[in-house]
Amino acid sequence: MKRAAIATLLFAAPLHAQSTVEAVLATAPKGTRIGVVVTDDTGREIVAVLPDQRFIPASNTKMYTTAAAFATLADLDKPDVAGGASVYLEGRDVVLKGNGDARLSSAPDCNTNCLATLADAVAAKTKRLRGIVGDATALPDLRWSQGMSWNNVSERSGTAIAALTLDDNEVPLVATATAVGQPPKVEVGAYFTVRNDAVTVASGPNTLDVKRLPFERVVRLVGNIPVSDAPDRIGLGIDDPAHYVAWMFERMLKARKVRVAGPVTTRYRLEGVPAPAVAEPLARVTPPPLLEDISRINKVSQNLHADLLLRRVGAKSGDGSVTSGLAAVETMLIGAGVSRSGYDFADGSGMSTYNRTSPRATVAFLNWIAKQPWGP
Repeated sequence: MKRAAIATLLFAAPLHAQSTVEAVLATAPKGTRIGVVVTDDTGREIVAVLPDQRFIPASNTKMYTTAAAFATLADLDKPDVAGGASVYLEGRDVVLKGNGDARLSSAPDCNTNCLATLADAVAAKTKRLRGIVGDATALPDLRWSQGMSWNNVSERSGTAIAALTLDDNEVPLVATATAVGQPPKVEVGAYFTVRNDAVTVASGPNTLDVKRLPFERVVRLVGNIPVSDAPDRIGLGIDDPAHYVAWMFERMLKARKVRVAGPVTTRYRLEGVPAPAVAEPLARVTPPPLLEDISRINKVSQNLHADLLLRRVGAKSGDGSVTSGLAAVETMLIGAGVSRSGYDFADGSGMSTYNRTSPRATVAFLNWIAKQPWGP
C-alpha cells in the first residue's frame, strides 16, 4: 500500500513528491536505511533520498553483468561456438575441456549441448583409455566470489564457478516423507553420500536442510518433513566442477563399453598464469546463443551463469578472470557517465557482500541502458 501511495502521489503532485516520500519512509522501523531516486524520462530527478549512500545490491548486480555482456560481446543472438565444451585425445588419456559455457547437460532427454555427444565421439574413436582429465584452464580458477558467505557453498546458490561445468553444477537430492518418526526416503546421484538424520513428522513446517563442509562429498540431511508434504528437492552445490564433469563422463564412456583404466583428474590454472595451448578437438558441442542464457540469468537470478558470464566478458579484452570482468563493467559505467563513487563490485551474481551501489548511480545506469540500441 505504501508503494502504491508513493507512485500515485508522484504522478499527481511531482512538486510535493520529495516531502511525501520522506514522510512515508519515516514510518519505517528504527535502524532501517532506505535510499530512493526517482527520475522522469529525461533524467530529471523528482525524488532523491540518501541518493549517494551505497547499499548492497544483492542479485540486482546481475543487471550490471548482463548489461556489460550487451555492451562488450558480439553475436549474442548466434550459437555460442566459443563457449562450447570439447574433447581431445592426449596420448592414452581423453581430455574434456570447458570454455566457459554454463549450460552443458547430462540429462537423459538432452538434445543440444549434450555431454553424451562428446562421449559418443570418444567411443567411436577408441575403446581403451588410461584416464580422463577435466580441464577448466580456459578461465582462471576462482571458484567462489570474494565476500561470499562460506555456508552458501553446500547448496545450489553458492555452487563453485569454473570453465567446465555441467547441469548448473549441482546434484539434486530428493527427500520424500515416509511414516511418522521415520527418516524420509532420499534419492541422490552417486557422486554424494548422504547421512540421513532427518525425520518425517505428523505436521508442522518443513525444516529440511543439508550440512556439508567444503570439498566433502558426505552430506548430512537434517530437519523435519511433514508426512503430507510433496517430495522436497534440494540442489547440492559442487566444489570441484571439472572433477564432477570428468566423473560423469567416465560413467558415460563405460556405458558405451569404453574401458577406462586410470583415474579421473583435473586441471585448473591460477590467475596470472597463461592458458595452455590445446590440440585440435576430436569433437565439440555448440551451445545455444548467449542471449538465451542472459534471459535466464535475469529471469530466475541464476548465480553460476551470471558469474561465468562476467568471466566471459572479461575474456574479451583480458584473461577471463573476475578482475578482468569487473574492469569491463567499470569501463561500461565510465562510458555511461556513472560516478565512480557510486559503486563497487566483487562478482557478477550478487552473492558477494562486498558489492555496493548507490540509488543515484543505479538510476543513471538504467537511464543510460534505455538509450542503447540493445536497451529494449
